[in-house]
Amino acid sequence: MPMDSVGRFLAALDPEHREAVGAKPRQEQERLAAAWERELESDDELDTLDELSPPAAEAEAARRVLDREGD
Repeated sequence: MPMDSVGRFLAALDPEHREAVGAKPRQEQERLAAAWERELESDDELDTLDELSPPAAEAEAARRVLDREGD
């Protein structure tokens, strides 16, 4: 299981997005991972989902970050 935030963020992505984000420069990956962590921390809906399914909450937060970024 990936321990750093970038690895955890990449693991939360679907395979297509994981490949696209994985091809970006490390600095961009770190910026997206930081945005993902902020999304997880700040959204109350994700807190509820996290109690039911942590992977689903992480995947939803990752999807939201990429939607805002326009991939």
